[in-house]
Amino acid sequence: MSPLEGRVAFITGAARGQGRAHAVRLAREGADIIGIDICADIETFNYPCASPEDLEETRLLVEREGRTMIARKADVRDAEGLRAAFEDGYARFGRVDIVLANAGMIRFGDSRDPVREWQDTIDVLLTGAFNTVQASIGRMREGGRGGSIVLVSSSAGLKGTASDEPSAQAYTAAKRGLVGYMQVLANQYAPESIRVNTVHPTGVLSGMTMNPAMAKMAAAAGSNVSQMQNALPIQILQPEDIANAVAFLVSDEAHYITGTQWALDAGFSVR
Repeated sequence: MSPLEGRVAFITGAARGQGRAHAVRLAREGADIIGIDICADIETFNYPCASPEDLEETRLLVEREGRTMIARKADVRDAEGLRAAFEDGYARFGRVDIVLANAGMIRFGDSRDPVREWQDTIDVLLTGAFNTVQASIGRMREGGRGGSIVLVSSSAGLKGTASDEPSAQAYTAAKRGLVGYMQVLANQYAPESIRVNTVHPTGVLSGMTMNPAMAKMAAAAGSNVSQMQNALPIQILQPEDIANAVAFLVSDEAHYITGTQWALDAGFSVR
């Protein structure tokens, strides 16, 4: 029997990158998936979000693993729309055991509207994680089986790096804020065997890191680039590297792990 046989995972930002890798890996372990993504661009960010076609491809990849994915378009900033998308999936499966608040964005330099860029970054990363938990925690508690919640933070949630860009500043503030939010949830729901942790990847190959805006920023970074290097001799991780760790963290093998900050960062935070 597969380790996650019969369980259901709710994943935001599921259309590509880490979200897709999480969906496919957890499906391989036996879980069905409720996967959402905005599938539309956000005006203040300067690279494209995933597309409806990307989300459909994730759904097909989950099917190839022999599991079912309910795929819905939803914006994590829209609490009611997100809840409705989750409830569609819940109506199909009747349970939720794993929640991965994975959706994320950042503007790479070239600030045009600092206040909006700050707010939109906070809204996607921090408020979006809050909305994700709010949409699903009631159903998880009703099940009475415990569960696992993982908030996808970043190496930036462990160590800030210099930047005068408002979105980058908000990114670090939000990713660090996820740690505090995780600790509150871990304490709150421990009596119900609901475990809550953060993961902190360094750079991961995805639509967020492989785009012209990121390349332009990296080229202009100059002397600041040294503070963004990993300790281990690897420049960037694959999304599957993060999915492998998360698959363990949400499994029964990790049933005593809660309230922790997992640095999946190739030593970035110790440099």
